[in-house]
Amino acid sequence: MAIQTAQIMCINKRQHFNPHERIISVGGFSNNASWKITEAEAIRHIKGGQWNFYVNVEGRSVSVVIAAHNGREYLKTTADGYEPNNLLSLPECP
Repeated sequence: MAIQTAQIMCINKRQHFNPHERIISVGGFSNNASWKITEAEAIRHIKGGQWNFYVNVEGRSVSVVIAAHNGREYLKTTADGYEPNNLLSLPECP
């Protein structure tokens, strides 16, 4: 089975305006439909080799990867340092 690729275009956090709040879901638009999954589901899809996710940063595709801090896995982009600002700066998903 081929690996699917999807652009993450929005996120949900418990407190959207808190820059350090954990992402709880990610979403986007593909195949004429919007989609939204939990962060845990996205991590499972990446680990399972089923999906690759990316974000568009100033016109270029930046891969979304799994990182860990204090034993908790989370999503971040390869271009980010410790703080996953590329994802955190995305708009709120509907």
